[in-house]
Amino acid sequence: MITTYTSYAMISRDLPSSLARVAEKPDVARETEYYLANIGKIKTVDDFMADSRIYNYALKAHGLEDMAYAKAFIRKVLTEGVADSEAFARKLADSRYAALAETFNFEAHGAAATAFEKAQKGVVERYTRQTLEEEAGADNPGVRLALYFERMAPSIKSGMEILADDALVEVIRTVLQLPDEIAAMDVDRQAEFIEDSIDVADFQDPAKVSKLLERFAALWEMENSSDPVSFVSLFAPSTQGISTDLLISINSLKLGGK
Repeated sequence: MITTYTSYAMISRDLPSSLARVAEKPDVARETEYYLANIGKIKTVDDFMADSRIYNYALKAHGLEDMAYAKAFIRKVLTEGVADSEAFARKLADSRYAALAETFNFEAHGAAATAFEKAQKGVVERYTRQTLEEEAGADNPGVRLALYFERMAPSIKSGMEILADDALVEVIRTVLQLPDEIAAMDVDRQAEFIEDSIDVADFQDPAKVSKLLERFAALWEMENSSDPVSFVSLFAPSTQGISTDLLISINSLKLGGK
């Protein structure tokens, strides 16, 4: 049986080939072809919301596929953009919403928002990587966690950013062997504990990240008999940062996001 670390390393060490294999799959190639042929026609948030294939492709590319149903919520993310510190996306702890608003920055660029490379080739690259990680996770959730952490590591600047992402938390919890009781602590204390236990600056060094993930993989296998279904929720988008009442209110709005 191939170990978690071996499976992760096989994909990571030849990532271009792994991504090319995924990109060539008929279903991926078909959706990518449609996306590239039509994204330039999207000039407004309304256009974006109206084309279900564009909308679903873009959300999956940003790891937000599970939020596709919440169209009023996503509309608010895109409409307010990211320039204002009070913008909706910037109030959310999950950075994936701000990344989506930055990629499709209609608020700042209007009809030209989809003309930028980040909204075209950049989204395709995100979609392909996301699909690769999901496929790896279907066989072994630990491999998906390792690939995800490797991708996100350079952008992590604090313990609080780790706490905002359940998948990152799972990797760090496993590596540090944190007891479940830690989750009951005040969030600021949790962040401080993580930063005292691990040097976040090390995440900028690929060699150190690789060593961390080697430890993670070994400990993961010791802890988990591996039921893939039980780990899917680790990658679900978070709406932490705004109240439940506001979420309910937003999702009850009829703003054309049918």
